[in-house]
Amino acid sequence: MAKQIKPTSALKEQQGISQSEITNQDSIDVIKNKRKVQLQAKTLVKDILKGNIAALSRGITLVESKNKAHLKEANSLIKKCLPYANNSIRIGITGVPGVGKSTFIEAFGNYLISLGKKVAVLAIDPSSTISKGSILGDKTRMEDLVKNPNAFIRPSASGESLGGVARKTRESIILCEAAGFDVIIIETVGVGQSETAVHSMVDFFLLLQLTGAGDELQGIKRGIIEMADAIAINKADGDNLKRAKLAKVEFERILHLYPEKSSQWQPKTAICSALKNEGIENIWKIIQAYIQITSENNFFNKKRKEQNKFWLIQTIENQLKMNFFNNPKIIKELQKQIGLIENNETTPFVAAEVLLKLKK
Repeated sequence: MAKQIKPTSALKEQQGISQSEITNQDSIDVIKNKRKVQLQAKTLVKDILKGNIAALSRGITLVESKNKAHLKEANSLIKKCLPYANNSIRIGITGVPGVGKSTFIEAFGNYLISLGKKVAVLAIDPSSTISKGSILGDKTRMEDLVKNPNAFIRPSASGESLGGVARKTRESIILCEAAGFDVIIIETVGVGQSETAVHSMVDFFLLLQLTGAGDELQGIKRGIIEMADAIAINKADGDNLKRAKLAKVEFERILHLYPEKSSQWQPKTAICSALKNEGIENIWKIIQAYIQITSENNFFNKKRKEQNKFWLIQTIENQLKMNFFNNPKIIKELQKQIGLIENNETTPFVAAEVLLKLKK
């Protein structure tokens, strides 16, 4: 007699498989086959457009897949969802580790939901160098928000992608918008030069800051401040409230030294305490003011068009890189050239030339 398999209730619910099916090896094949069917674009689109969270999760899994067999279906899914996208406000949130990004996003997300919004959070976690999986696990750090039926939280491992942005975050935004989410929040790993990747896919870029970390004058990279549409000093409560107010004034002074933005928007500063739910409403008002100004002067639409051009070039570059390193001839020759470099018989530059000529 075959060993009985007892799937979790979540699995049965998602796969639509009755208990009677889960009895033998044939049932395992049933599960696998149904999973394969559900990964197909035509079976996902309808449910995603209905706001089905399970279908949205499977859709994102499909576009994140590195399996070549899934690429065609992933592209089809994106194409089918695209007409229903571009109706959200995309917000990027960054800040130094420990600034309280997840706590802020939970408080901010709950506030938006109280206004009748549907909120999706694409949280980019640092990746384990061993398993390549997410380390922090945002669903455990946003316990309250994740339980809300009008919220969707998707932690993604950053891997080796630029600025901690998961490889398919942009496509995930499209799927979330098609599922009816009004606000898409992208949380990054932390501050770094390559946070420009996040800036290139959002409408509003919020920089969270702390007091007493030296960031007021020089601890933060100039480029990050240049990109920020607003700076919010978090943890402004208790004994830290006075310091937060002083930091706010200092940042206001710094921001006025920067050239005027083409958006005609003067970046704002604010203080908040995500832990105590204070100052959250004011930050949303700042974002609304930005959307109004940039929509009226057409910068909002212009920026999105420029972002599309940027991601076209990025996609081409990524695909060329992938094709190059997956070429069997390159794989073989690459190991040979690495060996020559290690033995000081060639240089990285000469080896690169050899590989590039081989590709031709």
